[in-house]
Amino acid sequence: MKRFVQALEKIQITLGIIFLCMFFLVILLQIATRYMGVSVIWTEEVANYTFIWAVFMGAAVMVNRREHFNFDMLRTKLKGKKRLSISIISDLVLIGFHIVLFLLGIQIVMEFWNYTWATLPDMKMGYVWLSIPVMAGTMLLYSITHLIEHMKAWKAKEVTE
Repeated sequence: MKRFVQALEKIQITLGIIFLCMFFLVILLQIATRYMGVSVIWTEEVANYTFIWAVFMGAAVMVNRREHFNFDMLRTKLKGKKRLSISIISDLVLIGFHIVLFLLGIQIVMEFWNYTWATLPDMKMGYVWLSIPVMAGTMLLYSITHLIEHMKAWKAKEVTE
């Protein structure tokens, strides 16, 4: 499981980098063409959607690395099983949130799948909205692995006590 999670994180980082590079290149194209007096109408839309994908891929990786913004004042003051209890409760809350986000994300994808981009009619909006369930699904997987780690640590504490 650990190797799978590490591989998934690498894939998400790679995708995030690719989308950020696309975002950067499209913005450069937009600047260059406007400077030349030509307007490439699809650049703004592509820039927005690649940025969304880049941010969502990065957000999922941040959940795996536990580097998201959090309130850990109470958790840092606790030790042993009390600290693990707070971590387990936090994992369960996150898992619940990720499940809801995943299900609502799928609903949004189905709702908007056949809508098209304003400037590129061959592209479906569903591809943009797909970033939500992809992000939520990987966040869910990462949170479940954290919960399993915390539960194992909890059981190990019982054995040593």
